[in-house]
Amino acid sequence: MAQELGDVWEKFAGALADMARDLLAQDSVQATLDRIVEHATVLINGCDEAGILTVRRGEVRALAATSDVVRMADRIQQDLCEGPCFDAVTDRRQLYVIEDLRQPHEQWARFAPELRKLGMGSMMGFLLFTEDDELGALNLYSHRPGTFDEQAQRAAWVLASHAAVAFSAARTHQQLGHALETRHEIGEAMGILMERHGLTEDSAFKVLKKASQDHNVKLREIARKICETGEKPT
Repeated sequence: MAQELGDVWEKFAGALADMARDLLAQDSVQATLDRIVEHATVLINGCDEAGILTVRRGEVRALAATSDVVRMADRIQQDLCEGPCFDAVTDRRQLYVIEDLRQPHEQWARFAPELRKLGMGSMMGFLLFTEDDELGALNLYSHRPGTFDEQAQRAAWVLASHAAVAFSAARTHQQLGHALETRHEIGEAMGILMERHGLTEDSAFKVLKKASQDHNVKLREIARKICETGEKPT
């Protein structure tokens, strides 16, 4: 029995390593998120559906989902202001499990019956990351009650931990890319102002900054418009 269990975990570790390589190979944050939920349904025993969402200031935003049923579950949490993710905002619990959605659930008395109507039998959720007042969660669903035993919970926790790292890395890479693009556009716009309008470097940047403040438009957008038109902003 112990040998058999060891073989299962060894196989899972290999599959997890393959997942990690696959996630790092994705070229965008969205592609990374989509692959995470796909891997969850393959690697976690009994997992039929999976989704990733964030909760920020009480508003739910679905980031990735394996089906429309998962998106509907996210909307239910939003409409009811009740569910695992809302509780996670306040107490930062790492794991949530509803073992049997057929039974009355005191903590989520309205949310659980709505999930039953969607054909769900059990679910569990994992905290992925927090940034300021934003929370991210990986939610796993099964059509059958009592699916997620201790082994499934442990495996899902390991998967969620890897997913959180991959998600964070993808988001950091994207932010860095945007920052470099912004820096390039601002530099190009300043060059245009200096060459065509006889401004110094300091004056050119002040023109960009003032236009951004006066029009309540991001500096990057002001710079992009200058690059397109060659005109000094009013």
